[in-house]
Amino acid sequence: MGDVANPVASLIRTTVSWSFFLSILLILAGFFTLMLPFIGGIGVAIFVGWALIVSGVTHLVLAWKSHVTGHRIWEFLVGLAYLVAGIYMILHPLSGLASLTLLLAFYLFFEGIFEVIAFFQIRPRHGAVWLLVDGAITLLLAWMIWRHWPSSSLWAIGTLVGISMLFSGFSRLMLALSAKRVLRTV
Repeated sequence: MGDVANPVASLIRTTVSWSFFLSILLILAGFFTLMLPFIGGIGVAIFVGWALIVSGVTHLVLAWKSHVTGHRIWEFLVGLAYLVAGIYMILHPLSGLASLTLLLAFYLFFEGIFEVIAFFQIRPRHGAVWLLVDGAITLLLAWMIWRHWPSSSLWAIGTLVGISMLFSGFSRLMLALSAKRVLRTV
């Protein structure tokens, strides 16, 4: 039994060490993205462009494999649209970033509206006011992005992605440190 537990413990220690290392990388990436949000935003636009290309190719393959004419045409048209949009975003990342930023403003606007509506539906409950606060802040952020668009493209997506990476890195780091403490006691 000791021979079986030892490789498992070794694997767990290796996994926790990698988790710790990757958490630090994520924190650093988030920090640098916050320092240079425009570069982070361009990276997101290029990533989305490649994701659209992969999705477009997938739809084209599905169109090729389909045996129903209507489905084949639909898959082909959707695949072609994704492919063209992805290629455009990669060839013109500034325009792609501006488009993504405008979509982000619309998304945040509708999210804020739905959060305010949800507040009015659950307002008698304890803590419901936080939903209203979240909705108001989301609406404010949407307004700030839309009001300054297209110049908000220089900071909006990169800043939000940087904040997300930073918080994800810190939360994963805390989980890795907690796992290390547990491993020491075992």
